[in-house]
Amino acid sequence: MFLDPPEATHTAGLDRLTAFLPNAGGDYARWRNHDFGPAGDNRVSGLSPWLRHRLLLEETVIDHAIDHHGLDGAEKFIQEVCWRTYWKGFLERRPMHWHDYHVACEEARQQQAKDRRLAADIEQALGGETGIEAFDAWVQELRETGYLHNHARMWFASIWVFTLELPWALGADFFLRHLLDGDPASNTLSWRWVAGLHTPGKAYIARSSNINKYTNGRFNPGYQLNTQVSPPEGIERPPVGPSPTAADWRLTPTSGLLITEEDLLPETLLGDPDWPLVMAVQTTDWRSQGSVSDRVRRFARSGLEDALARNPGARQEGPLELTHPADAEAVRDAALAAGVEQVLTPWIPTGPTADAMAMLDPVLEAAGIRRQPVLRDWDRLHWPAATHGFFRFWKAARPLIVERQATRAS
Repeated sequence: MFLDPPEATHTAGLDRLTAFLPNAGGDYARWRNHDFGPAGDNRVSGLSPWLRHRLLLEETVIDHAIDHHGLDGAEKFIQEVCWRTYWKGFLERRPMHWHDYHVACEEARQQQAKDRRLAADIEQALGGETGIEAFDAWVQELRETGYLHNHARMWFASIWVFTLELPWALGADFFLRHLLDGDPASNTLSWRWVAGLHTPGKAYIARSSNINKYTNGRFNPGYQLNTQVSPPEGIERPPVGPSPTAADWRLTPTSGLLITEEDLLPETLLGDPDWPLVMAVQTTDWRSQGSVSDRVRRFARSGLEDALARNPGARQEGPLELTHPADAEAVRDAALAAGVEQVLTPWIPTGPTADAMAMLDPVLEAAGIRRQPVLRDWDRLHWPAATHGFFRFWKAARPLIVERQATRAS
């Protein structure tokens, strides 16, 4: 899908969307589960890296798909776009899953340090040396391209958990470090779902017949896969927390703009004022305690640079790495030097960048500077329905999309 590194710009995302739109209807519905390999004629959009960083907005993609195929004709593709919204809303209302994932990662690393056999098995899996041809090929594809077909991600995770019997959280961490579209909500919750930790009594079992069919015969693991799996028992969902609501905010002469890799189209939310200060912070390394791939870091940094170029105002040179307390102090010092009393940021959902903000916010507040998050209408309208399964969410989302199209047409 991405044999050549994709360009992390808004324009490149729009170009890819335009090229895909003819296939967003029945062609997508028929072929979306087929993975013909990184050089194959896959009929998926490949838009996820731009959507993950909001170099493209969900509503933009959906509007264009409806314009080309109608809501019914493009419904399967639109549902896939909305899965991302659903997972975001689900984690935002249950942020403890992100905390629990970190705990599971740390416990697995401690176990790995004590258990030589487990450490060797993990090293073998991450090196693509398990002897399961399909799995090993996906390891290399992910490392080399920063992408895997969604169906391959499900097979990979199932084999990791149930056949190789490795800690699910370390598999999720491997994805988050290498996927260009590595999203804390979609990635963490999808791995939990495959492992049987998301929906009580259900897990996703990779089967050789399914892999053979949907890879067009490229892979057939035969009897190498463990399919005799019992989902974990006693899984309880934590209580649903409140959905974020739009806070009152206003643009003032002393308002600066802080851009993060979670939302790289701030001008579509906050307008195009002549900002007294525009800053961008890179938080990619917060995605994992391990090493995040250079390909992922470069994509995020290029996206931040593209966002800076689209938002005029006084600025620091290039994105600032926000990793250490001294970096937070540099953001504070720049705000003070520009006379900024508040910095506006598009809403930062639960995940690594929000973790980085927990380091930054006290430093700003101690200097009398307020960071004001601004919630997009799309999230405000859709996240409240992310309480149970996706199709209950979709029953609420579809009428909102219909209403949006009526508004566009009027």
